[in-house]
Amino acid sequence: MKRIDINVVAQKLKSLRKETGKTIAQVAEETGIGRTALANYESGIRIPRDEAKVVIAEYYKRTVDDIFFSA
Repeated sequence: MKRIDINVVAQKLKSLRKETGKTIAQVAEETGIGRTALANYESGIRIPRDEAKVVIAEYYKRTVDDIFFSA
């Protein structure tokens, strides 16, 4: 089973969002995921639940593996 490096995930999420030129509020509105939750993911405070991982991956047109499980 692959392990998640919370700091790597946080950096990837922040980078992906900045590449799109979106704010956390915009991503929250477009994905239905709360602003606080997204901020916590980008800060390395929390890892999203599986359902949110799928939504985030689809939003950024990436795979769940690419964002959450690859170094």
